[in-house]
Amino acid sequence: MMVFMGTGSTGRACRASGHSDTLAVFKWELWGLMLSTARLSERLATRHAQASPEKRTKTMIKDIPGSAQLWFCLLLLWAPFSAQASEIPAWPLSTLRDIPLPGHSTRWDYVTFDPDSHQLFLAHLGDDTVVVFDTRELRVIATIPQVSQVHGVLYIPELHRLYASATGTDEVVAIDSVSHQIIARIPVGNHPDGLTYVPGEHELFVSDEHGGTDTVIDVLSNTRRATIPLQGQIGNSQYDSASGHVFVNLQTLGQLAEIDPRSHQVLARHPLPKAHGNHGLWVDSVHQLAFVACSDDNTLIVFDLENHRTIATFPVARDPDVLAYDSGLNWLYVAGESGEVSLFQIHGRTVTPLGTAWLGPNAHSVAVDSDTHRAWFPLWNKKGPSVLRITYPTTTSR
Repeated sequence: MMVFMGTGSTGRACRASGHSDTLAVFKWELWGLMLSTARLSERLATRHAQASPEKRTKTMIKDIPGSAQLWFCLLLLWAPFSAQASEIPAWPLSTLRDIPLPGHSTRWDYVTFDPDSHQLFLAHLGDDTVVVFDTRELRVIATIPQVSQVHGVLYIPELHRLYASATGTDEVVAIDSVSHQIIARIPVGNHPDGLTYVPGEHELFVSDEHGGTDTVIDVLSNTRRATIPLQGQIGNSQYDSASGHVFVNLQTLGQLAEIDPRSHQVLARHPLPKAHGNHGLWVDSVHQLAFVACSDDNTLIVFDLENHRTIATFPVARDPDVLAYDSGLNWLYVAGESGEVSLFQIHGRTVTPLGTAWLGPNAHSVAVDSDTHRAWFPLWNKKGPSVLRITYPTTTSR
């Protein structure tokens, strides 16, 4: 039986069996409404703070009653279920420590992890560098310069090589993970961003976000093999080992493109109804599910790759960006530009929200170690130095 305990524009749980769980659905609907109300209160507070004293008084008189009425309704709705309120899980992450990161206080982007060498590679976009962090010794061991406006980073274990998309020069940079030296620069399309690897073909697929294409790189020769036209702005690309195909978010068209890496042909453009800004992507090849993060409406779409249809939607962190998966705990992380992070439990084809919480400033990128269950978030604090925040599940040892 497939079970999807989620909410979205339909306001209903999605269950393949056709049965309902009213209490569970109500709780998560209420959670989503409370989160939305908290965000509204935050915007109102900002508007009041920026207004003149005269306007501030008028807007407070106008706005506060509406917010108060909404909270009162929430309390009335929640009262019958107060006895079961403790069943909603508490936020399951704790911070282990914050470690200062080198360079200026500028934006960070994608993160990738090599569990064998215990190296974490972090794209420091604002500094044009890739920072290498040792996760055992908990220290920075290298800074690789001259990777202009680096966005995406992807480690390929079989090659002991890191690939980074240098958006400032519209190229992909190949880096040896042992010497930390740049070994090749490959021209690609306009504004390269996300990366995914197809091992059987020895090909790297690069999302050219503003170019409307995916560039294909032969990693054995570090040369461009093909350019695949897709149209619109391009979100993340992900390889599905079950079908052997590459899936690409077409973020301004509300579609998920399916590509055959052998022929470099687009096989299908799957519509994602009500998708707005579908940028982030993670593929569960075992259960044939694609998780699509929509940044324009703060929604996570669960897409069935076998039947080509959306089967669930969930509210998530504001402006969601990077997705990461802990295969040991079956946890999916959705990191948002807002600093919020959403967590989901995945059992087979059952998807259950674990909650959303504020983790830190600009916590939009994350990588996870599925053995230790530690997660790493580079945080850009505009008022101080950047740090690497290390978290762990509260239910496991550190």
